[in-house]
Amino acid sequence: MRGVFARGTSRGLAVLAAAGLLALSACSSSGGKKSEETPEGAGPRLKIAMVTHSGAGDTFWDIVQKGAKAAAAKDNVEFLYSADPDGGKQAQLVQAALDKKVDGIIVTLAKPDAMKDVLARAAAAKVPVVSINSGAEESAKLGAVAHFGQDESIAGEAAGTELAKIGAKKALCVVHEQGNVGLEDRCAGAKKTFGGDLENLFVQGTNMPEVKSSITAKLQADKSIDGILTLGAPFAATAVDAVKETGSKAKVGTFDLNKDLIASINSGAIEFAVDQQPYLQGYGAVDELWLLKNNGNVLGGGRPVLTGPAIVTKQNAAQLEAFANRGTR
Repeated sequence: MRGVFARGTSRGLAVLAAAGLLALSACSSSGGKKSEETPEGAGPRLKIAMVTHSGAGDTFWDIVQKGAKAAAAKDNVEFLYSADPDGGKQAQLVQAALDKKVDGIIVTLAKPDAMKDVLARAAAAKVPVVSINSGAEESAKLGAVAHFGQDESIAGEAAGTELAKIGAKKALCVVHEQGNVGLEDRCAGAKKTFGGDLENLFVQGTNMPEVKSSITAKLQADKSIDGILTLGAPFAATAVDAVKETGSKAKVGTFDLNKDLIASINSGAIEFAVDQQPYLQGYGAVDELWLLKNNGNVLGGGRPVLTGPAIVTKQNAAQLEAFANRGTR
């Protein structure tokens, strides 16, 4: 969606999308029926697969799955989940889902070129696809009926502004998965608004000790680095450890939330987080496939449905603490 809408319009769509999803949730739970009964008009039980590019131990995807499972329980859907950070292997998992005769597929497009052929096979089999999180610009081109996520460039710009606010002049943007277009867009967006020197540091995100080693080495080699932007919550905690170990004065900001990160923001160890509301991504994607099957609806009218960005700092972290503690923010 980058370049299609102005910033104000994008935020407006995000508000409208969130309101629409809340309205749908309210309607689905009303009408006087017992909670254990299938909602009127639900039709046959659906089987929906979600295939993401998640690496092992990334808590972000636990939150996505919680949202998807909540919607699946409401919509009488059998929910299947699989993931692999390698684009080719992710495509194989999508094919495996097609072989299981699923009624719909939710997929991430961090490496869209790797997904092109298998999504063409999904279209030929008339299996609807919804994309989430990564690849908003490629989503419609690859046949997805809807996309749920944040505009990564706009989110990056918000992060760059926050880095400037905390007084950083020379910072690292820690990219934990090379070739992920969404992560690269975040760093590029941050560079636009930061105003200082922002350097990309590529690390192997599936090996956290190596992530720490890479950040530590960079801080030891360049004492002038005073800011670190990580692109996922687990990496922020590792960056904080590297800062302490080296005695660096660098301040840390990040993308995404979890329980521990909220605590770190409250303590001042981490300055801010850019939240894209992963629970809403999973919930909205399952709901969209259910609505498409049962009522022919397409949320977003063919345009990405924005779930972020929202900036979380010490000033508003307490408002989200209860939700983070139960694993939904």
